[in-house]
Amino acid sequence: MGADHGRRKARLRPMRGLKRLCSVQTISTGHALVQNIRRGHDELAVDTDPRLRLAAAFTELAAAV
Repeated sequence: MGADHGRRKARLRPMRGLKRLCSVQTISTGHALVQNIRRGHDELAVDTDPRLRLAAAFTELAAAV
């Protein structure tokens, strides 16, 4: 069983991850948004304690939607 599992694992490892450019763009854009909110570069939750800024921004976004 061990050798068979190793071959299967070696085969599946390259197939994991993001497969479409659209997915990569979505993840990248979301990551940039979160970083900008955390650093205070966005208008969301600017007047909030920096440790709570991300949570407050998502609360504001949820209320807007």
